[in-house]
Amino acid sequence: MALKVGLTYDLRIDRPVQKGEPQDINAEFDFEETVNNIAASIETGGHKVIKIGGVKNLLNMSDGIKNKVDIVFNICEGYLGRNREAQVPVILEMLGVPFVGSDGLTLSLALDKVMTKKVLISEGIPTPKYFVVNSYDSAYNLDHLNFPLIAKLRYEGASKGITEKSRVEDTKELKTQIDYLVSNYKQAVLVEEFIRGLEFTVPIIGNEKAEVFPPAQVHIDNNVDLGDQFYTFDFIASDRLGYVYPAKIPKKLQEKLCSLALATYKAVDCRDFGRVDFRLDYEGNPYVLEINPLPSLALKDVYKLVADYKRVPYQKIINRILDAGIKRYNLN
Repeated sequence: MALKVGLTYDLRIDRPVQKGEPQDINAEFDFEETVNNIAASIETGGHKVIKIGGVKNLLNMSDGIKNKVDIVFNICEGYLGRNREAQVPVILEMLGVPFVGSDGLTLSLALDKVMTKKVLISEGIPTPKYFVVNSYDSAYNLDHLNFPLIAKLRYEGASKGITEKSRVEDTKELKTQIDYLVSNYKQAVLVEEFIRGLEFTVPIIGNEKAEVFPPAQVHIDNNVDLGDQFYTFDFIASDRLGYVYPAKIPKKLQEKLCSLALATYKAVDCRDFGRVDFRLDYEGNPYVLEINPLPSLALKDVYKLVADYKRVPYQKIINRILDAGIKRYNLN
């Protein structure tokens, strides 16, 4: 059945870096090429695409949107605050417009790494020990953590704020990094125990019978044994980082990662598609770093690897995600 599919998104060119801002301020936004590829992919499924753009454009056309689209494919990041990814889904929900992807509650929860950890801990899903500080003047207790630690922004994605200095060896380095993040990004900081070892990401598509695809293993400079290395923002624009797909790991470990990924996906009520990131220590213990219910669909990212693995065009993977949403609303 051919549908009119709205496409909500944010482009980097629409949010240029301003003087005095960190260079990664718009890191979560998409390139125009990615949006065009998604639109073209949806059209191969026989649908008509209506490009909407960001939340402000959606608000401007909200009065008549139910007559213009049957469903919206949402990859919009939103603007400002820890609930920004929820803006488009909440508006669409209010207007009674079906949409592909997780709802506002899940997107807000997953963007806030601290709230996500609380859910994971309650579900018995392993995640690194942590604490959170709201300012560089905050008191914190390190008694239950061991160095090295890693300092991250509480509610950011795309490795925003993550640099080589994010991994710290002592309290002096920790305070310096907290000061930097709070002063430049104006938000709380999550401090975790740093997991030395290997890194994986597990993509998922679907709902009641979601398909969990094999883990992809991160490599840096063609080395999968990352040890003290980790994904930083600078790697996004370089050719130093990539994936081994599927990861060349024992079947038992693959099954364990996939099982934990699905449990994480379900714990936050993820819908239609998502990606779960892990670190694996040298004793073979996996730790969930985060669940991303709004993962990148760029050609350089893992969903293109899934297409290659399944020996199908990338366009089919995009339409599988769309079809998951269509089925959920009984639109087919």
